[in-house]
Amino acid sequence: MTTATAESQSKQTMGFQAEVKQLLQLMIHSLYSNKEIVLRELISNASDAADKLRFEAISNGSLYENDSVLNIRISFDKDARTLTIADNGIGMRREEVINNIGTIAKSGTKEFFQNLTGDQAKDANLIGQFGVGFYSSFIIADKVTLITRRAGETEAVKWESHGEGDFTIEATEKAGRGTEVILHLREGEEEFLNDWKLKSIVRKYSDHITLPIVMKKSEWKDGENGEGGQMVTTDEDETINKASALWARSKSDISEEEYQAFYKHISHDYENPLAYTHSRVEGKQEYISLLYVPAKAPFDLYDRDRNQGIKLYVKRVFIMEDADKLMPQYLRFVRGVIDSADLPLNVSREILQDSRDVEAIKNGSVKKVLSLLEEVADNKPDDYAKFWEQFGRVLKEGPGEDFANKEKIATLLRFASTQSDTEVQNVSLKDYLSRMKPEQEVIYYITADTFAAAKNSPHLEIFRKKGIEVLLMSDKVDEWLLGSLTEFEGKKLQSIAKGDLDLGKLEDEADKAAQKEVEAQAKDLVERLKAALGDAVKEVKVTHRLTDSPACLVAGEHDLSGNLARILKAAGQKAPESKPILEINPSHRLVEKLSAEADAARFADYAHVLFDQALLAEGGQLENPASFVKRMNSLIL
Repeated sequence: MTTATAESQSKQTMGFQAEVKQLLQLMIHSLYSNKEIVLRELISNASDAADKLRFEAISNGSLYENDSVLNIRISFDKDARTLTIADNGIGMRREEVINNIGTIAKSGTKEFFQNLTGDQAKDANLIGQFGVGFYSSFIIADKVTLITRRAGETEAVKWESHGEGDFTIEATEKAGRGTEVILHLREGEEEFLNDWKLKSIVRKYSDHITLPIVMKKSEWKDGENGEGGQMVTTDEDETINKASALWARSKSDISEEEYQAFYKHISHDYENPLAYTHSRVEGKQEYISLLYVPAKAPFDLYDRDRNQGIKLYVKRVFIMEDADKLMPQYLRFVRGVIDSADLPLNVSREILQDSRDVEAIKNGSVKKVLSLLEEVADNKPDDYAKFWEQFGRVLKEGPGEDFANKEKIATLLRFASTQSDTEVQNVSLKDYLSRMKPEQEVIYYITADTFAAAKNSPHLEIFRKKGIEVLLMSDKVDEWLLGSLTEFEGKKLQSIAKGDLDLGKLEDEADKAAQKEVEAQAKDLVERLKAALGDAVKEVKVTHRLTDSPACLVAGEHDLSGNLARILKAAGQKAPESKPILEINPSHRLVEKLSAEADAARFADYAHVLFDQALLAEGGQLENPASFVKRMNSLIL
């Protein structure tokens, strides 16, 4: 936290948080080639301040202080070498300045520095994503002065720093509410004192900002006797951006570049979006949605408590950001705006939770996003593969959360399979169905801790022998998914590691007869193994699954899979107690040797080694590794 080094309440010198010092060094020494982001980020902050004022003024109109025309003003002074970005938004109190500028929120600090790549363009993108855009000021300024007054209050605050170890803060006077950021430019940064350059940066990055960005108009003035001449600044204001809600304009009037620029504004993302959908809904509910699917996942994608990416407007008036009731958790990567014509301006998060209008907007928006993803999957498979790599595990949460759209989500899911034996998840359930054998009645899958464990599981042996495709699932979320997605287009999803294996019509009568004969011959061995293993197993059976391995463990049809039990245990949750079933392959040499063992003690050692090997093969952990090693050594010797 920041610490005061002076007692005076009117002026204090305070030290930056350690992470801020580190960030400032990055800004000053590493990102100097991305200077235009300074103006982009400061304008974005000013726009947010205006949005916050609009929201608070819904319930307290006096905050406007008889000045309801909001704007952002950019000005420069060549003689003083200063560039100023000013807004008449909400402003800040003294403690807000200290908290917002002296420190970085702890939740994002560590991740910010972990995500730095050394690539200046990519690192510049992170500045906005992590909400530390203000510090970019020090890329072009060797001193920054901030003067701010919160709407409805009288005391103003002046903050100043050279971007080194500390800053000063003191009371001051300011006639209008809002914030001014004054950049005292470094040597060599004269381009930011150029009228044309500033306007071109604004039009490039901030043309879509919904409130006016104002500068003094410039015009050419001829020299004396018609010789020479120069650009001079007039007293007339000029709005240099379109200053209209982009989403409210007709799609035909919006260029691809404008859509992309708006996405970068609302997401603070450096890259263009992967896809977007822009629609106007009229009828019982009237609203406009402009929703984007990013190309890259944010650093905190798997934090389910993170803020959502949807901004809510009512009749072009900003109401709230991160409106989590407008998009389900499994689509938390979606960015965009929703502008309703029906909701009240004083809508709160509590009202959102119980509003039928909001539920209708949410349902319509979800369908738009899923249809967009379906379109990308059908028409741009390479783009969809990129999407799946970034967001696939999050989309897998969908069937468990959104019953109404379960089938549509299921068509968008992708998995690895024995078809290619690669870790790339590129097999859809429709692909699987198209390759099913004519006699096949179910969709087979296996879950494991890792892809390697799934790919090399002994449970796959009979399926490989018969050429039956099996989905290989190794994401932790797969167990959650399979609890909800139990069938697809009338075909049941069945684990090959749970319950009795019934290949149905895929087995001929000769196979079934041979299996019964093997079971009869191994009956005595099965009973001896059950007695030797005792409570370690629920049952011992002759396997239908194995062709090369001596044994495997199988969960009961209604029990938790071994993989799910391990996941719950790792998460500190108590899993229901259940014993596995040991299936043995009597034709394997190890099992034949076990069957011939007459010594009861050695038989028991063999039985426990067989069980432990089967447990290790499915990714489990031994309760007593030392005992396993001791038994192995005694049998080898």
